[in-house]
Amino acid sequence: MSDFIPTGIQLTYLVAASLFILGLKKLGSPATARNGNLVAAVGMLLAIVATMLDQKVLNYEMILLGLAIGSVIGAIVAYKVQMTEMPQMVGLLNGLGGAASALVAVAEFWRLLDHGEAIPLDVNISMLLDVLIGGVTFTGSFLAFAKLQGLISGSPITFPLQQPFNLLLLGAYIAGSAYLIVSPHSLPVFLGVVAVSLVLGVMFVIPIGGGDMPVVISLLNSLSGIAAAAAGFVVMNNMLIIAGALVGASGLILTEIMCKAMNRSLFSVLFSAFGSASASGGAAGGGSAIDQTVRSIDPEEGAMMLGYARSVVIVPGYGMAVAQAQHSVRELSDQLERMGVDVKYAIHPVAGRMPGHMNVLLAEANVPYTQLYDMEDINPQFEQADVALVIGANDVVNPAARSDVNSPIYGMPILEVDRAKQTIVIKRGMSTGFAGVDNELFYKDKTTMLFGSAKDMVAKLVSEVKQL
Repeated sequence: MSDFIPTGIQLTYLVAASLFILGLKKLGSPATARNGNLVAAVGMLLAIVATMLDQKVLNYEMILLGLAIGSVIGAIVAYKVQMTEMPQMVGLLNGLGGAASALVAVAEFWRLLDHGEAIPLDVNISMLLDVLIGGVTFTGSFLAFAKLQGLISGSPITFPLQQPFNLLLLGAYIAGSAYLIVSPHSLPVFLGVVAVSLVLGVMFVIPIGGGDMPVVISLLNSLSGIAAAAAGFVVMNNMLIIAGALVGASGLILTEIMCKAMNRSLFSVLFSAFGSASASGGAAGGGSAIDQTVRSIDPEEGAMMLGYARSVVIVPGYGMAVAQAQHSVRELSDQLERMGVDVKYAIHPVAGRMPGHMNVLLAEANVPYTQLYDMEDINPQFEQADVALVIGANDVVNPAARSDVNSPIYGMPILEVDRAKQTIVIKRGMSTGFAGVDNELFYKDKTTMLFGSAKDMVAKLVSEVKQL
């Protein structure tokens, strides 16, 4: 009987890990993502129950109290948070995951120090890595949350000698870690490296602009997983190691996909302060499109173009998310389909504030998954589309990425809406996108602008289409 419980715990961990892998696989498609989330949640429940049965658990009352409080908070937040605020939510959860992992290392250090036990070299190194990655993830994610929530400016924040200062901080952490490897029981030095890791997280995120938030959130998600894996090595828990490794690897893969979609390296995302005032000013000053003419229409004209089209491609962007217009867009799509119009949705990988942002919003509005097309699939079809309806998207539809070698976004894969027979752009005004560059699409002969809030304009389009 004494051998049964440890063996059963490890077998349960194995089943939980398998469910995690299956859940990740299902998350790769919008059609199976909800089931994947449920499968992974069941795996996590099994892992928690197995850990609760572990004989190393000494205080069930405190653990159950923490589970109860956390479950209540999680349920309330999940119910209250709007889909448009999901990027902020993901950033917040990444930060909490990093903090939890770092606290495991801090608690283990404190326990060993309090009992006067020797700290093995492998445990010491694992704790130091856990503190570094977890601390950076914690403060970096909370700063990303603040930028997305509008609590602070989303523009890159830079200052003279910023990179040398960051290197100095990293050097201080390495020096403190080296000291702790030699003298593991120095509490002041340990608290010092914890503080440095928290400052490094702030310095990591402040020079990154809002346009790069999808990449940052993906990377921080990966870091939270790596921190969890490091915590697993600290307490020798196989489940933490496996789960953390899965999150870390999948986050890195997603980060690479996001960088590829922007045609930028991860290094340039993290260190080039893309979207800063200097960059945008240079881009704007170098273009001639600012002096060209735009052609605006009213909702009645737009409804006629859409209602009498054979095929329409809807391109959602961040403007749709801000206006919370996804339900109105679905209503417009349904009305057009009743009139015999073929409607598709074109999804750019970095449209919005996090990977899959548009997919989440459209799923909330119950848009059929079969109507959602990735960039690679929909671009060849734009030439056959009668109308491309762009709702709040900007940089991801800018033809300058394809034609202007001097543009900062040159080479970035875009949704080629300018190849459609007609393009309607719903936008509040002529402001630039996150990249800070003027959009050539607005001045094309086949482009018409419908100025106003995405939600209001789409609602008016629905009303006018019904009258056709």
